[in-house]
Amino acid sequence: MQSQYEPSAVEAEAQAFWTERRAFAVKEDPSRPSYYCLCMFPYPSGRLHMGHVRNYTIGDVITRFLRMQGYSVLQPMGWDAFGLPAENAAMKNGVPPAKWTYENIAYMKRQLQSLGFALDWDRELATCQPEYYRWNQWLFLKMLEKGIAYRKTGVVNWDPIDQTVLANEQVIDGRGWRTGALVEKREIPMYYLRITDYAQDLLDALNDMPGWPERVRAMQANWIGRSEGVRLSFPYELQGEQRLLSVFTTRADTIMGVTFVAVAAEHPLATHAAQSNPQLAAFIEECKLGTEQEAEIAQMEKKGMPTGLFVNHPISGEQVPVWVGNYVLMTYGEGAVMGVPAHDERDFAFSLKYGLPIKQVIEVKGAEPAFTDKEWHGWYGEYGTLIHSGKYDGLDYSQAIDAIAADLNAKGWGDKHVQWRLRDWGISRQRYWGCPIPLIHCPKCDVVPVPEADLPVVLPEGLVPDGSGNPLNKTPSFLDCKCPKCGGPARRETDTMDTFVDSSWYFLRFASAKNDKAMVDERANHWSPVNQYIGGIEHAILHLLYARFWTRVMHDMGLVKVQEPFQNLLTQGMVLNDIYSRRIGEAGKEYFHPNDVNVPLDEKGARTGVPTLKSDGQPVDWEGMRTMSKSKGNGVDPTELVETYGADSVRLFMMFKAPPEDTLEWSDDGVEGASRFMRRLWRMVHEHVTAGLVSPKVSGELTDEQRNVRRAAHSTLQKVTDDLGRRRVFNTAIAAVMEFMNTLSKFEDQSPQGRAVRQEALEFVVQMLSPIVPHAGHVLWQALGHTDALIDHPWPQPDAAALVRDSIDVVIQVNGKLRSQITLEASATEEQIRTAALADSTVQKWIEGKPVRKVIVVKGKLVNVVV
Repeated sequence: MQSQYEPSAVEAEAQAFWTERRAFAVKEDPSRPSYYCLCMFPYPSGRLHMGHVRNYTIGDVITRFLRMQGYSVLQPMGWDAFGLPAENAAMKNGVPPAKWTYENIAYMKRQLQSLGFALDWDRELATCQPEYYRWNQWLFLKMLEKGIAYRKTGVVNWDPIDQTVLANEQVIDGRGWRTGALVEKREIPMYYLRITDYAQDLLDALNDMPGWPERVRAMQANWIGRSEGVRLSFPYELQGEQRLLSVFTTRADTIMGVTFVAVAAEHPLATHAAQSNPQLAAFIEECKLGTEQEAEIAQMEKKGMPTGLFVNHPISGEQVPVWVGNYVLMTYGEGAVMGVPAHDERDFAFSLKYGLPIKQVIEVKGAEPAFTDKEWHGWYGEYGTLIHSGKYDGLDYSQAIDAIAADLNAKGWGDKHVQWRLRDWGISRQRYWGCPIPLIHCPKCDVVPVPEADLPVVLPEGLVPDGSGNPLNKTPSFLDCKCPKCGGPARRETDTMDTFVDSSWYFLRFASAKNDKAMVDERANHWSPVNQYIGGIEHAILHLLYARFWTRVMHDMGLVKVQEPFQNLLTQGMVLNDIYSRRIGEAGKEYFHPNDVNVPLDEKGARTGVPTLKSDGQPVDWEGMRTMSKSKGNGVDPTELVETYGADSVRLFMMFKAPPEDTLEWSDDGVEGASRFMRRLWRMVHEHVTAGLVSPKVSGELTDEQRNVRRAAHSTLQKVTDDLGRRRVFNTAIAAVMEFMNTLSKFEDQSPQGRAVRQEALEFVVQMLSPIVPHAGHVLWQALGHTDALIDHPWPQPDAAALVRDSIDVVIQVNGKLRSQITLEASATEEQIRTAALADSTVQKWIEGKPVRKVIVVKGKLVNVVV
């Protein structure tokens, strides 16, 4: 054993050992309990960031710990490789997205391997490989057969210069993010999956998922958005034809307060009215340039324009004006809302702006009786008793809903209804770098599925997007084909699938790796559900919801037995670092890496002055600690850290700095501190080994000191086992080992029995830390005299006899304040503890002859004397 800790040599030795023996390749072993530990697979953007490192270290610690506890643990890795960033990089660099993607995968794989993660690389996959996305296509066609997948016209954001569809987040102030062109709303054929058919089941199942954070379950429930209310219709006549304008409301009790209805810009009523109203037509076009995102709509200025059309109130028969509103989305409900300005804050503001009537129809007990000013008051939107509502006056909310729904139902104009915020999943993307949708367009036969025998439809990998639309449309070798039905000339579908499709079942493919005959096999049932899933909170809604839906579809088709894919979910906190910047001109900013900045600190390490740039000595602005980001210049390169400090030190810092769910504030000093600890651990083992190895078996009588050290060792083992296993809190486990090492460092007994105690204690330390610092653990285990690999050695078990204490320390409080401490036999009864506490001379001084009113004994811990 070398006297000095050299991380590069230690880590190379351990990794070579694991690689040579394919140590982490896992087979299905019915003789052992199985455990599936999975971290969300990365997008191959070029290199790992510290968020990745934290995520995968958490998973690796769990994997290694459970493996030592006798589990057969699957921890695979792959690449979420399709998507728009690769196309953007291709346009920037003039290379095919495939080349950029595969080069990034190779680099990031080397980074992962350098960190020593116990990954089963035999199961590696990339979603851009035909052998993977073939099964996306296969299941899509099965969904098409069953009606789960379907085609309909959808409204999209269209960039007229790039000739492509933009996601909502790519539209900035009504213009394309890349070209700056005014974005148009277009209706084009798209493909959808009926996730709404599963809405109730997806919602109900959240109540039976205790292994998921409450926050994530609430986010999913809100996104699914079940609302109970009334679907009602306003009748009207148009061009001599009787028609109905349908709306959904959760507040049908306010129906007698309706003073207008508002429709979306794309609504047929708006289109009809605009034919004879150029001003309205222009306003509609302005609305179509707006956002489809609800959060943005809630914040933007509400605008409207009357159509000149009217509908009839379904109860009173009065005419109600129809407006076009920029806040009404065609994609939600029927594209129309009823305006009740007296009891809806948005409608209230809209009515004040345009001088529309405000009619109070709800009275709330104890509230102001009338609308006397132009300020919205909270009680306006509360539930109460109906007034000014004719036959419904005096009814409360539930009574009014029942009565109004019954009257509307009798007329055929409405009834109680459940509405969902969730919409069917549109999977069409008018982009190149994605999974081709396996359909063929024939002039004679319309849309024809690609025969199963012809799958996969392979995406050509050599194309380079130039920003002028989807290059597949300009590639005859892909586009032109024969119709499978009639044999005539036809063309392939050039839309590709949303990349969320790729990530909705990859965990099942890991379990069924390398099967070229089926999407999944019985191995998926062996490993499913994923026992522990780990990833960022940013994926709490869409990815997890789509994966839950996709798994249910596969279950209903008899492909897998599980319906819920992830048993336990851990959402790790972000990794934060300081942000420093300097203004450039009026609008620009330049960002600087924290290592390039001098920060004045006082003797306690607190900031005490203005930070300055090292290169020029000029001041820079500190913007606080935020998530690491390339654009903010505050990222940290894992490769450089590993080269400087070693992978184990990086892993140790990540696990020690904060609990997994909390944000982690980056600190170069913290990594340096972890490196010092690793050197200390190495020295302790080296000093012991140099003096000669002994058996760790302790027998015979022990001295008090030997007994205390051994008790501390087994007590620490007991705590670390619980922290790593049940609690999944790694920083406290590390702290417990550090505290025990302080105890062990003061133990200088060199007798044979004392050295046996030390041998056992050091073996415990190495084993307890090995899931976190596995390279050093591997080498130190061998140095301590073992010939087996530590990863194959069983996790140690605390010795109950060693944990037995002869005496206990009891804290004594007087009126809740700490005043003394006494040592008693561990077998002392509650009465003996009480007597000893009252007899303590320090306690007697604080009582000062006052009558004792109560003595509270918490056995084994404390006594509180109340006087």
